[in-house]
Amino acid sequence: MLTGCAAGGNADRAADKRGGNRPSAAPDGRGGADVEAPEGEQRSRQPAADYLSTFALDVDTASYGYARRTLSEGRLPDPVSVRPEEFVNSFRPDYPRPEGDGFSVTIDGARTAEDGWSLVRVGLATRAADRQGERPPAALTFVVDISGSMAETGRLDLVKESLGILTDELRDDDSVALVTFSDEAETRLPMTRVKGQRERIHGIVDELATTSSTNVEAGVRTGYDVAVEGHRKGAVNRVVLLSDALANTGDTEAQSILNRIEEERREYGITLFGVGVGSDYGDAFMEQLADKGDGHTTYVSTTEQARKVFVEQLPAHVELRARDAKAQVAFDPQTVERFRLIGYENREVADEDFRDDRVDGGEVGAGHTVTALYAVKTRPGRTGKLATATVRWLDPKTRAPYERSGSVGTTALASSLWAPGHDSLQLTAVTAYFADRLRGGDLPGAPRLSVLAERSGAIAERSGSKVVRELTEAILQADRLMGPESDAQGDAEGDAEGGKSGGSGSGDPYSG
Repeated sequence: MLTGCAAGGNADRAADKRGGNRPSAAPDGRGGADVEAPEGEQRSRQPAADYLSTFALDVDTASYGYARRTLSEGRLPDPVSVRPEEFVNSFRPDYPRPEGDGFSVTIDGARTAEDGWSLVRVGLATRAADRQGERPPAALTFVVDISGSMAETGRLDLVKESLGILTDELRDDDSVALVTFSDEAETRLPMTRVKGQRERIHGIVDELATTSSTNVEAGVRTGYDVAVEGHRKGAVNRVVLLSDALANTGDTEAQSILNRIEEERREYGITLFGVGVGSDYGDAFMEQLADKGDGHTTYVSTTEQARKVFVEQLPAHVELRARDAKAQVAFDPQTVERFRLIGYENREVADEDFRDDRVDGGEVGAGHTVTALYAVKTRPGRTGKLATATVRWLDPKTRAPYERSGSVGTTALASSLWAPGHDSLQLTAVTAYFADRLRGGDLPGAPRLSVLAERSGAIAERSGSKVVRELTEAILQADRLMGPESDAQGDAEGDAEGGKSGGSGSGDPYSG
């Protein structure tokens, strides 16, 4: 998304246009106190609208997961399916966490080898999940695709295994319901407390088998009916859609399905979590459904990935930390010539709607991080404030609005992106550059794919991170598939500083 600037990142039009008001940033540049936004309070004017970038937060990761699956099969992903923000948000930087609900705001950056260009990273993080016994109960409605296309290995079999794993992980006071769909939808289990029913739930899951066509509309509509009927006050109510999202029967257009989700989301606060499977996958369709359902998407193709999603992530992250969350980054026109937000095109929000809480944002759960990366060209010889980032969200229970801000100046930028000691920022840069190259982009300062693989491999070696090793393998596979073309571009930093960074880690510090 390039809110307030032209497609190439120019920021030189409509100089007299103004956005909404904003609170001042904290002096330390790492975020300020949570601030409610009283009606009618006068604040200083914002920079010209062309120096504002506004978007809804997004914690989706499906685009990266599906790209890895495609590359492992010897194919390049469709450029349309590559969303850089989902590549970046598949890795978890170690941002500071807030003590309460809401977000911390961290901004850092470094200069690239391309003259005048820097990468600036805005990092948001929520407080980690409470201990299992302290989180609210969950009311989960699983909507499972059993159409013929789900018969392929790695689809329904993986879904059944995933649901079996989750059944054993849920608490006794959680509730589950199960809806299946092919050409029609069927309720296999109404909303049922888990206590004393685990064997029954396992039995229903084990009996699932594939049948005919894919009527996603019928499945989602029935799933929301069941979720509304079994709605539990005080619980986290969520619909979990497990499908390859290849709709071919009934209403196959997302918009009418989205309208149904919108109605129930607003009235009952039911969010949608999309889990994609399959070598052929309706990525864009699933993403649209999750975005409108105030949820997010992920993609699984192995038992290990399914265990991570259903054992480590879903039970811990059922509790929401923020509703309708948006971010707005204000660049200082005295120091910034132009900027480009890498990704988030389909999460764009009009600058003037940042504080309009009727305008949909993103839902963010416990323990999540959200990263936005900008390519920024500074004015020659200018120093001073570079940017202020503000995140606004609604309290999940009271819907009261809160904001938190942080700032960064030109002097805070590291002198070189690839200098030692910046592994976290370098990893964000590698994933963003990788995604941009897969979709045919031309980001300033982008190294060749072979160089990106070297950077990623070095970070994996220092940190011991398995997920970074997997990223390295994906980059190398893309480099092989793209051939000489991948080396014909992105030479700007191929011979830049060697990227030997300090630091080591235990466990997997970048696993989401």
